[in-house]
Amino acid sequence: MALPPSSPSVMLLLYFLLFWTFLLGGNGNGNGVVVAAASRSTALRFATEFDSASSRRILLNNGLALTPPMGWNSWNHFQCNLNENLIKETADAMVSTGLAALGYQYINLDDCWAELDRDSKGNLVAKASTFPSGIKALADYVHRKGLKLGIYSDAGIRTCSKRMPGSLGHEEQDAKTFASWGIDYLKYDNCENTGTSPKERYPKMTKALQQSGRPILFSLCEWGQEDPATWAVNVGNSWRTTSDIQDNWISMTTIADQNDKWASYAKPGGWNDPDMLEVGNGGMTIAEYRSHFSIWALAKAPLLIGCDIRSMDNNTMKLLSNKEVIAVNQDKLGVQGKKVHKYGDLEVWAGLLSGKRVAVVLWNRSLWRANITAYWSDIGLSSSTTVTARDLWEHSSQVVRHHLTAQVDSHDCKMFVLTPH
Repeated sequence: MALPPSSPSVMLLLYFLLFWTFLLGGNGNGNGVVVAAASRSTALRFATEFDSASSRRILLNNGLALTPPMGWNSWNHFQCNLNENLIKETADAMVSTGLAALGYQYINLDDCWAELDRDSKGNLVAKASTFPSGIKALADYVHRKGLKLGIYSDAGIRTCSKRMPGSLGHEEQDAKTFASWGIDYLKYDNCENTGTSPKERYPKMTKALQQSGRPILFSLCEWGQEDPATWAVNVGNSWRTTSDIQDNWISMTTIADQNDKWASYAKPGGWNDPDMLEVGNGGMTIAEYRSHFSIWALAKAPLLIGCDIRSMDNNTMKLLSNKEVIAVNQDKLGVQGKKVHKYGDLEVWAGLLSGKRVAVVLWNRSLWRANITAYWSDIGLSSSTTVTARDLWEHSSQVVRHHLTAQVDSHDCKMFVLTPH
């Protein structure tokens, strides 16, 4: 069902598309090249296409993930070394640290939570040695904390660890099991898949979840192998665009670039997922983790903490709890920011926010401190526009015109929200 041309959604979409038409008008040398009539024509043409995509998006219609999901996942730090006490303590820490109050709400089990085999009725069973109370009791505990519980399965016959069954052929049964336990989020992996296309396997779980009687956020994890951004909008609430992240600079930057390719496909209810956060796990510097968190926030990625939040140091807590950076990620407009200009290893990333504001990240991927400039032609602003530039990490503001320049340390970034006067 297409929206009428006069609907607010379409008008907002037209504004967004005009913005990106101007944004992509740069000639590669920092000078914007804009032909207004052509820009309007292009925006109107693509508005029709995107409006159709928006209509298809309604097919999932589970009302979830209208902003990118926030929470925690067990895999990056603990992998298969998880148990119910760890999950309870993590839920406790999410509340006591104040992270829950900032929007981190999902506590997600990853692989290895179940027994190797199903029971006599074909049901998944929690591993007795590590989850003796069962998953429903754990969900009840997490819910009493005001949080939500997520779980993991696989669109194959075994999970990636090969330590528990997958859900291939058991989609309806498993979805009903998850719903009966009070599960709120499903991460659905792609191992042992018998060579069947994910375009065939994943929608079966979508239908099963929709018929389970409980709203469950559906997170596809097929590693971007078949470009899920192009087809998963009516299948899941998020879709992995990349392989698994590792806790190092090369992995993080490579994944950021891979995810950037699909920026135009993200929208409220369906998000590109460049994998979970590594902030706090020790493999990168504070500056590199600041860049990691800033780019993930700008790119409207799910913000799923991957460290042990029971023992975070102050630097990790400071990064993960930055309200102003989180606000960019959770902005209701839901436009994924992207790389808009590159000067060697010096980059400008930007994205439109509600209220005609623009979020900007100046990212120094070089080995030396350097000045980075975002010209208004790079980020879709008129050359005469005056803005208040709010530095989200320094929590300070300045009034600027024409361009924004900042000195940025190696592997670090500066993040701003620009509010036009």
